[in-house]
Amino acid sequence: MLIGVPKEIKNHEYRIGLTPSGVRELVKHGHQVLIQQDGGKAIGLTDEQYQRAGAEIVATPAEIFQRAEMIIKVKEPQPVECAMLRPDQILYTYLHLAPDPQQTAALIKSGCIAIAYETVTDDRGGLPLLAPMSEVAGRMSIQAGAHALEKAQGGSGVLLGGVPGVKPAEVLVIGGGVVGINAARMAMGMNAHVTVLDRSLERLKYLDEIYGHQLTTIYSTHDAIEERLPTTDLVIGAVLIPGAAAPKLIARDQLRLMQPGSVLVDVAIDQGGCFETSKATTHQDPTYEVDGVIHYCVANMPGGVARTSTFALTNATLPYAIQLANKGARQALLDHPHLRAGLNVYRGHVTYQAVAEDLGYDYLPALQALE
Repeated sequence: MLIGVPKEIKNHEYRIGLTPSGVRELVKHGHQVLIQQDGGKAIGLTDEQYQRAGAEIVATPAEIFQRAEMIIKVKEPQPVECAMLRPDQILYTYLHLAPDPQQTAALIKSGCIAIAYETVTDDRGGLPLLAPMSEVAGRMSIQAGAHALEKAQGGSGVLLGGVPGVKPAEVLVIGGGVVGINAARMAMGMNAHVTVLDRSLERLKYLDEIYGHQLTTIYSTHDAIEERLPTTDLVIGAVLIPGAAAPKLIARDQLRLMQPGSVLVDVAIDQGGCFETSKATTHQDPTYEVDGVIHYCVANMPGGVARTSTFALTNATLPYAIQLANKGARQALLDHPHLRAGLNVYRGHVTYQAVAEDLGYDYLPALQALE
């Protein structure tokens, strides 16, 4: 199969869909790989490294989209990229379609086969291609939040870990999944006082067994969130409903309960955000203020540590890419139910139920579409 990897064009997005090592593995399986010129240069992955791995360097994204049978990316295709997709071309990347009707419509119109990293599953019910970026985003959320708390950034001027004689910051993590656990670990490591809210008693029990008295665990309700807002310095929104829009957990009128200069970090912004006042921002302009509360809502947060993120992502996505390339999309999706869970759009049909429900499309089950 001929596989193309274009350079990412989203604001301050320096990740790339494959490392040179990933290219070499695909070439060893008998496939050809096109890499856009300087696609990985910003993170120290040179064209020469890709060429040594067996890739062909291509000057323009247009050539990659025109020639490649499968496109491997990191972020969702931008409008100019959607316009270059063609029928039966495989698109393998993060999509986050539920809060993005324009992209969904463009993918349907293209007739492509769109497989979303974020909805591929595993035997344990996890999301293995989302997990590495969730780990990165969870850890980054604390350093971003700590920076936003600085007075010069508009924050309240609170040091996350405090100092002897001065209490540490109060950190509230809403959601105890991969993002939440990694955020809590980082915050505890910086000596903040951390509370995690979740609706899974099993998850809360697990966290309690691991961290004991270091971490406060609370069953998540609207009352539980509201009761803690007046004393919380940093809130991390870490909730996820796979493939669907994130639930709104903090309303605008609740911001008045928070102290001026408090910070909200919305890691769920790719799925529409879990705070009513959230709107996507960029690494270039990451924060804004609403009613005295600082909001950090960068939609491609792991792109801020693009080298680490690229290697972590390729480690997770490569085995599935090899299956798609070896067997072709249809057979690979029929053979692997967990990969099939990643199929969101197939030849003009929406094949992921949560996306269809959120955006008002007819839902065609993936297996039915393939057969």
